[in-house]
Amino acid sequence: MSGNTNRYTVVPTVTVLGQMKLRLIGATKGHALLKKKADALSLRYRQVLRDIVAAKEGMGDAMKTSFFSLAEAKYAAGDAVRHTVLDGVDTATLRVYASQDNVAGVKIPRFESAVAAGAAAAAAGAAAGAASGAAAGASGGAGGQDDADAALAAAAAARGDLTGLGKGGQQVQACRRAYVGAVRLLVALANLQTAFVTLDAALKTTNRRVNALENVVKPRLENTISYIKGELDELEREEFFRLKKVQKNKQKKAALQLAEDEARLEAAAAAAAAGAGNGRGAAVAAVGGTVNGEEASLLAPDGEDADLVF
Repeated sequence: MSGNTNRYTVVPTVTVLGQMKLRLIGATKGHALLKKKADALSLRYRQVLRDIVAAKEGMGDAMKTSFFSLAEAKYAAGDAVRHTVLDGVDTATLRVYASQDNVAGVKIPRFESAVAAGAAAAAAGAAAGAASGAAAGASGGAGGQDDADAALAAAAAARGDLTGLGKGGQQVQACRRAYVGAVRLLVALANLQTAFVTLDAALKTTNRRVNALENVVKPRLENTISYIKGELDELEREEFFRLKKVQKNKQKKAALQLAEDEARLEAAAAAAAAGAGNGRGAAVAAVGGTVNGEEASLLAPDGEDADLVF
């Protein structure tokens, strides 16, 4: 869309111009924050994707080992060991706990596998009654995986688990450890898959918002501000032109009024001068008639003047 149509429909006033400028500042800050959020989500997204690839690569080997261990346990202990295992199960020893992780304001579900509290307490009691000093020293440097395996084994011992005591005990315990590892890997993979889906949805939403602010909202605000500024400048020019016209009309009226006043004064002065000239002519005419009369009387051929001496 062109710059003339890609704008908001507003009244071009100074107040609206200030509001549009504030909205543009807010949109700019929001765009910067959302851009940082998108970068953080993208970084975590790629990290989770790498972990998923690694977990899926290990999942094939773990499941293959688990199924082979199950086949070995059935071969060594027989099919009847399945009923013995099911009868010996009371409560789940390995449990999954859910929590939340926060990544740039996005709540991501988090799943972790751990030994149950009751099983851990039983394992601690059994280990305290049966472990020797040498075994305690050897287990001091073990990692979290070995500690959890030891806790599971101690919990089984505390329950009096004698599965495979007659035959196939080692294969049954190996199968148990293999499936525990597979379950932990499945929990970790479920955690990664859930985080991947959540991050994917949040990243798409954030990118849409960033693109909307960058390509729609900010250009519209900028075009609206330019439109309001142009309209205000046009109004200012119109006002300036109107003031000039008013001033020019006033000057013209003042000049006409001055010309009329001057013409009126000149007419009055001319009338006054004409009146004064007519008075002097009448007086001179009256005096001139007397002199002419006297001259006429002096020059009369028949007249007589006693005072005239020749």
